[in-house]
Amino acid sequence: MFPSSTVENYLKALYQAEAATADRRLIPMGQLASAVGVAPGTATTMVKALAESGLVEYEKHRGVRLSSAGNKLAALVLRRHRLIEQFLVEIMGISWADVHEDAEQLEHVVSDRLIDRMDAMLGHPSVDPHGDPIPTADGSIPAYNHHSLLTCPLKTRVTVTRVTDQNASFLRFVESQELKPGQAIEVEARDPVADSVQLRTGNERRITIGTKAASKILIEVG
Repeated sequence: MFPSSTVENYLKALYQAEAATADRRLIPMGQLASAVGVAPGTATTMVKALAESGLVEYEKHRGVRLSSAGNKLAALVLRRHRLIEQFLVEIMGISWADVHEDAEQLEHVVSDRLIDRMDAMLGHPSVDPHGDPIPTADGSIPAYNHHSLLTCPLKTRVTVTRVTDQNASFLRFVESQELKPGQAIEVEARDPVADSVQLRTGNERRITIGTKAASKILIEVG
């Protein structure tokens, strides 16, 4: 099967769903359909075609997972997407909050030669503007096990490494609160009753954010 934009979107959605699980469990069809924005029946028809092409493993009434070939292709789609985002931010000067939709379109049409050129111009970055890891040219991607602001040690200097929510409004909120990747912060307290996390930024600014927002900001200690 020729890897059309629709095929690539399904594979990328599966890749990201599998990455969010602790093991390679089957992804329910309803979850996949929701991720790509179609009816479950439409998703099932596409998944059956992908299974026939060897890109996924499908079990009726149970779900679907990527095959090794599908996993590699999905990783390369993510590589294009994340390098494009980095290029748009670093070279074109576009806000990190505004590049996702453009990258969604461009990831399906740019050539491998152009992506390799972007990669070289950027100095072969390992992450995109949001801290998402960029797969290598062979489709491999390092494993990360970062804490979030909900699980990291209290009163300890940490560095923001990744923001998992790509919604433009959320990214602008993160930027306004000095919580972009690379910025140093300290979690001073958590209050489950008030649903809040109290932080101190590198500029000694004290802020309070909700636990839902805090769960989407990943960090490393030190």
